[in-house]
Amino acid sequence: MTSENTLHNDELLVAGFPVRSDRYYDRDNHVWLLPMPDGRVRIGLDALNVETTGTLAGLGFLPVGSVLRRGGTYGSLEAAKYVGPLLTPISGIFAAGNEAVLAEPGLVTADPYGAGWLAELEPTDFDAELPLLLHTEAELRSWFSATVTDYRSRGLIAE
Repeated sequence: MTSENTLHNDELLVAGFPVRSDRYYDRDNHVWLLPMPDGRVRIGLDALNVETTGTLAGLGFLPVGSVLRRGGTYGSLEAAKYVGPLLTPISGIFAAGNEAVLAEPGLVTADPYGAGWLAELEPTDFDAELPLLLHTEAELRSWFSATVTDYRSRGLIAE
């Protein structure tokens, strides 16, 4: 596997997987959050989530305006290895689903940190919940590396 190193300013390679250091991560659900200039936050699946989920077949989102609590469902995902809810890393109002991924779910696999983003929320408790997420390079490297090692030992991902 590729050794750990920095690819460019905001992308790290950890245990062979890309991790974007400009985002915040929910360690339990492998979901990233990116604050946007308009005050919204964009959310999506990290590369390890994409790897363990398998080929996406379909996505669905709650209606715009839905009130969400941290860890609550904002939609659903159907994939080769997983069918179930999409969980939000913070509380907020569901502002938008990515129409491009509804039309072409493969975007999530092809570009999970870019065009494959899933949704935008208007956060309602941002300052209180942000510290619950991982963000520093040291946190990201430690968490992601340990998770990859665990998943490999359990046969959830290839060596």
